[in-house]
Amino acid sequence: MTSRILLFDPADRFVVGTVGEPGERTFFIQARSGSNLISVSLEKTQVQALADRLNYMVREIKQSDPTIAISRLEKDNAPLDTPIEEEFRVGVIGLAFDAERELIQIDLQAISENQEEEPNFIDVDDLSGDQDILRTLITPSEAQSFATRAQSVVGAGRLPCPFCGGPIDSRGHLCPRSNGYRR
Repeated sequence: MTSRILLFDPADRFVVGTVGEPGERTFFIQARSGSNLISVSLEKTQVQALADRLNYMVREIKQSDPTIAISRLEKDNAPLDTPIEEEFRVGVIGLAFDAERELIQIDLQAISENQEEEPNFIDVDDLSGDQDILRTLITPSEAQSFATRAQSVVGAGRLPCPFCGGPIDSRGHLCPRSNGYRR
């Protein structure tokens, strides 16, 4: 089986969102172009890392080429588009900047079922693997907007315990710093 590249060049909408209650949420990234919609699931830590890296990339782009216009876009607080059907689960994330087109390329590669250890990076020119890739091209302004929403979505989870830092669900939690009493 050969890999597929699901290309959104450029995407009309590229957002992150969740389904479920805090503590049991599933994180999704959706890319939409016209009537074409793809949803992929990933871990909360991957969403946070992607947001951090996109913010870093936008800062680097501003510093390296001040002629690139990066404007604040209107907040996208709309829910994820339905139906939310997982195309695949994300394993490896790759980022690149196309200076000629002034677009950020985001590659979300599916987890390999037959590979025990995931590679540390995606070679965007090597398609010899059998994992699908969602490739989305967005402007630096859209990347900044995505990162802001991603940080908000990640932060909307369970509140941390003021003593141990562990997440507190609706029933409280057994805090190790209070000798096992509920907080």
